[in-house]
Amino acid sequence: MRLLRGLHNIPDPFPGCAATIGNFDGLHRGHQALLSALHTVADQHGVPTLVLLFEPQPKEYFAPDKAPARLASLREKLQDLNADHVDYVLCLPFNHALRSMSADAFIEDILVKTLKIRHLIVGDDFRFGCDRKGDYQALASAGEQAGFDVQDSSTFLVAGERVSSTRVRAELAGHNLQGAADLLGRPYSMSGRVAHGRELGRTIDTPTANVLIRRKQLPIRGVFAVRVRHQETGDIWQGVANAGYKPSITKIPEPSLEVHVFDFNGNLYGQHLTVEFLFRIRGEQAFASLDHLRAAIAADKQAARDYFAALAGQSPAASS
Repeated sequence: MRLLRGLHNIPDPFPGCAATIGNFDGLHRGHQALLSALHTVADQHGVPTLVLLFEPQPKEYFAPDKAPARLASLREKLQDLNADHVDYVLCLPFNHALRSMSADAFIEDILVKTLKIRHLIVGDDFRFGCDRKGDYQALASAGEQAGFDVQDSSTFLVAGERVSSTRVRAELAGHNLQGAADLLGRPYSMSGRVAHGRELGRTIDTPTANVLIRRKQLPIRGVFAVRVRHQETGDIWQGVANAGYKPSITKIPEPSLEVHVFDFNGNLYGQHLTVEFLFRIRGEQAFASLDHLRAAIAADKQAARDYFAALAGQSPAASS
């Protein structure tokens, strides 16, 4: 996969593409079905696949304090799209210039002249251009004139309801990890590089990896039994993690992910980990003293070990 940051990085000449546009936050099963359809039409036209993203996401630009928590950081999103064998990801900065661009200019300057689009897949509720005046019908009409096809992305249902990033967030907010996994096709996870933290865990016999998650808000909070995968080596461990804002340690509301990896004595600093959330042990709490915190962490570790012991002989994806 090749990441193109901005229109100026598009190769010249460009062979044209089959493309889709969206946030692709979390790359749930609906996204996966859309990308499967995109690969099919790209093969039919003999062109590469391209996913067009915006950074920040439009809702974050217009209302940063009200935008929903991201399921995936940009890095995680790119990892997911690369795993799906997308050929190009075009990431455009969502700024005043793009926000002010008319729908006609977006179609003519970006889709037709620059991307030489051959086939486009979007939802029938897709809106674009200044004041969201562009819609699916505008794209279909432009496609008839410019010679590209426009296809409506099929609705993907789970339990009779449409799969969406909003629905995944709702399942996570309701502590239904299995429900979120059903929508994603895998356990919900967060990834990041391990950085130096306060190293408080070492003083209470529970060393933790401070995973940098690059988020302003968290879609999930609490203490969890987790599966940890080393992105470089592929090694997999079990552990316990706290996702939240460290109420017992700092009053600065900075999202954090602290992971204690069971039966591991190596050095993880600078390494990239993916943390899969399998079972929620409790909500995040503030404790009056380090002794109370130490006792709670000991109970959390035992609860996580009990969870994994109960899973012995079962599929590791089965979580509750």
